[in-house]
Amino acid sequence: MIDFNPVFFKVNMKTLIVKKAKKVNGEIKAPGDKSVSHRSVMIGSIAQGKTAVKNFLKGDDCLRTMEAFKEMGVDIKEEKNGLLVIEGKGLCGLKKPSKPLYLGNSGTSMRLIMGILAGQDFEAVLTGDDSLSKRPMKRVTEPLRLMGANITGKDDANFAPITIKGGKLTSINYRLPVSSAQVKSALILAGLYADDVTRIYEPAKSRDHTERMLKLFGAKLDVEGVCVKVHPGQDFFGKDIFVPGDISSAAFFIAAGVLVKGSKLLIKDVGLNPTRTGIIEILIKMGADIKIANLKNEEFEPYGDLIVKSGSLKACKIEGDLVPKAIDEFPILMVLSCFAKGVTEIKGVSELRVKETDRINSMVTNLTKMGAKIRVELDDIYIEGVDKLKAARVDSFKDHRTAMALAIAGLTCDGETVIEDTECIETSFPSFEEDLKRIVTP
Repeated sequence: MIDFNPVFFKVNMKTLIVKKAKKVNGEIKAPGDKSVSHRSVMIGSIAQGKTAVKNFLKGDDCLRTMEAFKEMGVDIKEEKNGLLVIEGKGLCGLKKPSKPLYLGNSGTSMRLIMGILAGQDFEAVLTGDDSLSKRPMKRVTEPLRLMGANITGKDDANFAPITIKGGKLTSINYRLPVSSAQVKSALILAGLYADDVTRIYEPAKSRDHTERMLKLFGAKLDVEGVCVKVHPGQDFFGKDIFVPGDISSAAFFIAAGVLVKGSKLLIKDVGLNPTRTGIIEILIKMGADIKIANLKNEEFEPYGDLIVKSGSLKACKIEGDLVPKAIDEFPILMVLSCFAKGVTEIKGVSELRVKETDRINSMVTNLTKMGAKIRVELDDIYIEGVDKLKAARVDSFKDHRTAMALAIAGLTCDGETVIEDTECIETSFPSFEEDLKRIVTP
């Protein structure tokens, strides 16, 4: 036994046991946004001058991004006041790495860095762990090849390890088959090195952190609806950045506050980028008691406080533009839907199958063990609300969001919910267990 709490305790580094909570209350801050933290290092590294980042997420994924750019010659240091300081090298100032860039489990790192490497004058190899090496990359390598990048790898550069030999790029007009911020961002970054204006179109608008940050730094981009136009060859300059709390991490606290009776929770400084607020829009549609306070309309990323109270939920249909706005929150939304009166319909979520694991499979498998009523038709999910879930032995499938969603589900169950392989939580939310302990009453 290495840790004990009446609600949470670990029997080893991999196994988390969760018991029923009486209520959830208090005040808490979500960790820094993972997407913004990644981009602060990437864009800060290819900007001119210094970028100072406050509230950078020190999860494993973001640290992999940081180490990759250090390996390419960028000076990145954490100061005593907690600021992460990046000394930018400019668009073409990166150096050839002396070894393969190991990116762990981070799909964001691999896909976005490919866009930057496509425009460099050297060759680099990108690798990852077993999970990342099974995630499809052709959605990025294919359009980058159309721009002139020389990319090789397993299964015609669909899987890591991937080798990129950068060079002069040709602009393209590209329509994404599925809305994806990672693919869009890779092409935006590559477009900075192209010979003319690159245009990227999405079926629906995905998260826009890359566009916002590049504009803040002074890069020239035009955003017109679902089209992003990238103007190449212009220097831009480092900035001071505050990374707001990650709404994808806050979603687990929100769910705990909604589901555990008698709860009231204040979550401070949560990022409220309009392309990321799908979780709030969906829960309000389901009847959840969530209010926004102290909204700060920053030039870069808006953020504010969330006040969450427990209450009953009703089923709804989740489809269309709401899907990309809540794509990372579907594991916890599936848990919440188990307690909604009626049948919740989740439509067109094929993107969940190419995350750290197939999240449709991981959540359906585990929630079915816990007594949920779920059926899947291709990429549509139907969840009928039940009175309660039951404790069970479940598995994270080595996916951090699956693990945390199951922990929240366990707070509602009589008995002990045993979650295997929870070390993956470190990739995005290292303080998850400690933060929950502080607000949960056993």
